[in-house]
Amino acid sequence: MDLITNVSEFEAIAKQKLPKMIYDYYASGAEDEWTLKENRNAFSRIMFRPRILRDVSKIDLTTNVLGFDISMPIMIAPTAMQKMAHPQGEYATARAASAAGTIMTLSSWATSSVEEVASTGPGIRFFQLYVLKDRNVVTQLVRRAESAGFKAIALTVDTPILGRREADIKNRFTMPSHLVLKNYEGLDLGKLDKTNDSGLASYVAGQVDRSLNWKDVKWLQTITSLPILVKGVITGEDTKLAIQAGVSGIIVSNHGARQLDYVPATITALEEVVKAAGGKIPVFLDGGVRRGTDVFKALALGASGVFIGRPVVFSLAADGEAGVKKVLEILRDEFQLTMALCGCRSLGEITRDHVVTEWDRPRIDPRL
Repeated sequence: MDLITNVSEFEAIAKQKLPKMIYDYYASGAEDEWTLKENRNAFSRIMFRPRILRDVSKIDLTTNVLGFDISMPIMIAPTAMQKMAHPQGEYATARAASAAGTIMTLSSWATSSVEEVASTGPGIRFFQLYVLKDRNVVTQLVRRAESAGFKAIALTVDTPILGRREADIKNRFTMPSHLVLKNYEGLDLGKLDKTNDSGLASYVAGQVDRSLNWKDVKWLQTITSLPILVKGVITGEDTKLAIQAGVSGIIVSNHGARQLDYVPATITALEEVVKAAGGKIPVFLDGGVRRGTDVFKALALGASGVFIGRPVVFSLAADGEAGVKKVLEILRDEFQLTMALCGCRSLGEITRDHVVTEWDRPRIDPRL
């Protein structure tokens, strides 16, 4: 562990440690996995325009998300069934996030309940929600999250049906028998059945409401006073509809490239969403973040912060709570370094002029 110098190295350790079915579940994407690769590759095609001689002796990474002060614009995305990665699962992730002074998002499909995660101690936590066909279950779950002190709902909007994840089909993926989807325990919804394809795909087909639409976002606002983030927006058109629906923020996400293949990388889609949002609500990015340089690029293109998913489950598999702490620390240090070398002392000083993308017109200084 002492020799780990970057976030990506945790994945190789996780691959060694985890059973193939579980590693594949976390690592794989939909179909050809073009978007899975592109989520990473697109970052590598964005270059910096660093500014020099800026007095970077003091650098402030702090920010505010939905009224909550956090230590850095790097937060934890919802990832399902974390006890498959490590016996402590979501407990370890919650403690690591809290120690780092940042936000954890708990998955609906967690192997620890909202109450259990709240019991780990103080921390700013969001709850990711899948809307099930049984709206009473949804209402109950949202109220439980609220009572457990969760501060926002991240509504996943890109999963009316589960994407075709061929590794899960080949492996006949199902959750290990000693685990349960804790938020649904006692509602006869806690277990995945063994099937001849992906057990999760069958579960989603049976439980998740395909009719979900913008009216339901309005409905959700009637059952909770918590702010609602919509997770899974990648176009300007949907951004405008989200604002009309009164959401508090948007997470630009392609579900870790696990839903529809051949959608753009989130870093590529980000600017369209930011422009459509026009500063009315914050826009966050999830997908492909493995370096502090990635965080800076997202902020330069208008994101208010980023969420990380796979780095959390891989570091959790590698070394539990200490692994997740280390991932957050590495990203924080790399991001701080990138800010210093780009001449930025606070997040407010990171601008669009600090990056060059493929879709920019060639820059020629008019005074030359």
